[in-house]
Amino acid sequence: MAVEAPTFTSTGGAAPADKLPVVNGQSDDDDDDVPLSRAKPVSNGKRTGAASSSDEDERPLSKKPRVSSAPSKKRRVVESDDDESDAGPSSPTGRVNQTNGSAKHAGPADSESEDEKPLARKRAAPRSSNGSSKPPSKRAAAAKKPPVDDDSSEEDEKPLAKGRKPASSSKPAAARRSSGAASKVKAEPESSEDEKPLAKKAAKGKAAPKATVKQESVKKEKKPKTEGIAQYKWWEQGDGDGSVKWTTLQHNGVLFPPPYVPLPKSVRMKYDGVPLTLPPESEEVAGFFGAMLETDHAKDKTFIDNFFKDFKGVVEAYPPKENIKVTKFEKCDFRPMYDYFESEREKKKAMTKDEKKAAKDAKDKLEEPYLYALVDGRKEKLGNFRAEPPGLFRGRGEHPKKGTWKHRLRPEDIIINIGKDAPVPIPNVPGKWKGVQHDNTVTWLAHWKENVNGQSKYVFLSAASSWKGQSDRSKFEKARELIKHVDRIRSDYTVDLKSKVMAERQRATALYFVDRLALRAGNEKGEDEADTVGCCSLRYEHVTLKPPNKVIFDFLGKDSMRFHQEVDVDAQVFKNIKIFKAEPKKTGDDLFDRLNTTILNKYLQEQMKGLTAKVFRTYNASWTFQQQLKNTPRNGTVAEKIAAYNTANRDVAILCNHQKTVSKGFEESKAKAEDKIRAVKYQRMKLRLQLFTLNPKAKKKHPELADDESDMDDDFIERHEVALKEKAIDTATKKFEKDNLKLKEQKEKVKPQSELKERLKEIEQEFKELAKERKSRKVEPKASATEAKLLEQIAKIDERIATQKVQLGDRDKLKDVALGTSKINYIDPRLTVAWAKKYDVPLEKLFSKTLREKFPWAEAEADADWVF
Repeated sequence: MAVEAPTFTSTGGAAPADKLPVVNGQSDDDDDDVPLSRAKPVSNGKRTGAASSSDEDERPLSKKPRVSSAPSKKRRVVESDDDESDAGPSSPTGRVNQTNGSAKHAGPADSESEDEKPLARKRAAPRSSNGSSKPPSKRAAAAKKPPVDDDSSEEDEKPLAKGRKPASSSKPAAARRSSGAASKVKAEPESSEDEKPLAKKAAKGKAAPKATVKQESVKKEKKPKTEGIAQYKWWEQGDGDGSVKWTTLQHNGVLFPPPYVPLPKSVRMKYDGVPLTLPPESEEVAGFFGAMLETDHAKDKTFIDNFFKDFKGVVEAYPPKENIKVTKFEKCDFRPMYDYFESEREKKKAMTKDEKKAAKDAKDKLEEPYLYALVDGRKEKLGNFRAEPPGLFRGRGEHPKKGTWKHRLRPEDIIINIGKDAPVPIPNVPGKWKGVQHDNTVTWLAHWKENVNGQSKYVFLSAASSWKGQSDRSKFEKARELIKHVDRIRSDYTVDLKSKVMAERQRATALYFVDRLALRAGNEKGEDEADTVGCCSLRYEHVTLKPPNKVIFDFLGKDSMRFHQEVDVDAQVFKNIKIFKAEPKKTGDDLFDRLNTTILNKYLQEQMKGLTAKVFRTYNASWTFQQQLKNTPRNGTVAEKIAAYNTANRDVAILCNHQKTVSKGFEESKAKAEDKIRAVKYQRMKLRLQLFTLNPKAKKKHPELADDESDMDDDFIERHEVALKEKAIDTATKKFEKDNLKLKEQKEKVKPQSELKERLKEIEQEFKELAKERKSRKVEPKASATEAKLLEQIAKIDERIATQKVQLGDRDKLKDVALGTSKINYIDPRLTVAWAKKYDVPLEKLFSKTLREKFPWAEAEADADWVF
């Protein structure tokens, strides 16, 4: 039976800290794996999982703003035809030719000079690379690739306190060599919008004029509400010292999942046709696979092999009563378990409103003590406070360990971090914590290592907490700091592309790709890890040369997402890759054999305090977003402006290779949306015909209304009218039943069935009239209709059609790109806030409630003129 955790005021039941071992916390990198949820079966029992590629242009960068050497929190701009300074990303790598899909070519190229063109507008599929870090090595030019350890993993992947301190503004180091711009190649804009002038920095205090909204009222922006907790405005308190994170810390630990409940005795898996009576330990693991029987995972060989290897071990330790040895997967039948789980799901769906409410109330009561922590006396919300449930590991992409059994966590697996004077929380399941520590230089509250990959997992405060907010702001400020140094860094690595020292030449070439293609740095992987790579860990087979200056990349990046692109590169870069691939190198050998992420990041640290390959990625993402937002139509509708915003977000997602598989139901959903637009056009047609019936001369007076609506063939009209009739009948029937139910409750005489039959006859007659109207092209107007009223209604309908068309086009464009990752992690949120204010778009249409709670500092700092 689960034990409820104590409340913050409860001290009597807390175990004394001195009876538990105190250990040092660890700060290993942790990668989130996909939670194991039971997937619903589909009609054919299969689910697609292949990653799709986008066929749109990647245009990372455009012109750059002048940057003052004096520190400033805000920069202001007004639109101008003048050029900006050279602080943005360097010249383009040119067109990326998609190798596995057709690409749509956009409009004519800009008339700007080569030196002013964006950095990396590429014709490409979305791409990804895996970035983590490697250890420092004094032998940068060693013939053998240096070893790697975990010392310098990317800061943003670590717990906050273990990362580097936020970079402060410092004097740019003097350039070591004569300046020289990185080579530039032609880029194609995606549309004619790229020919518009870009914004330029202006005198402080001048604000850009407010955009007007075409024929559309905008609701007043709503401020997100906090759940009865006063917001801690940490951004007004000044920067922290980067060491001590808290003085007092109290929380109730983690919430463990409930103990396993054995299945009914009638529900048993079969082996070679014989039902097995399994002990709870092995039955639970069998049930994990049984629940997934109709998913693609249950048909994947790697998944099956890993599951069955673990399952055999569990069955050997906890054998069935029948003493049957389970040795072959083919003889296992999990169907009885699957059928039982499906019936339970159906029962859950069929629960009454009161039953669902009771279940939710019980769940809320259990979770309530774990929702918040007290940090220096402030109540702050936790992120994921639950211990991960047991199950089968799914991983991401082609992970070699998918299907492995994830063990059930117990208190003995978990280390708790609390204040010295705080009561030690009591676990809600039997057991004692692995350890209790009081480290106020870290921000995690609980820590454990999972058994599948040996990765460290942490419980942190929520994304809306002050700690996370400080970390986020520091990350984006560091990316803004790079603006002051980026031209010098590019000049240096351009010179080093011709260095006589091979290690320097490799480093410069890798940095060229990190900057131009926004690749992750990459690190070495063990044999039992997914074979994902980044820039520094590229191998011989991942890069192919295509004279005179094209490089074809083909590898699995982070989350096993394929990076497949053909890019134009600088002639010297092409020459370097040819040298790096020269004999005796062969398949399996490292392309950059004298470089690793530690060497690369150590070099970047020398160029700017706190600079890593990931900072370049954040910088390029935010810069690209800012430049593409300039394509927003100033006098467009809110829907048109949001479409422009999403297009800019999409460009960044493509740059960062944040792709997703097109959902199975997308085409069906798209077809429904198209029918919804046709349905609105049907209303417009009826209004038009009423107008012409009311005043036949209106056709000459309003020639724009004379043409029939597009996509309105007879088949659709007939199908739509049948759907309308069915809906009318259903509505009339439900109304009749509801009215009678109310009369019964009031103990009054109910309406006779004849009344319903009469109403249904009327509906049939009304829809027969519609068929006649379709043939005669005449629709009798309502008694209250006037020409002016009908014209006004048609105008409103036209607005609805236009809005729905924009939204449908937006959905189609974004079907294979995930916008969320770049919006949350790579794009400075102040850009969104500033854009929303500048173009009069309600912020809640761009940021969900959760994101607004995550970025309150952005709303406080950014006005309409703020620039990155």
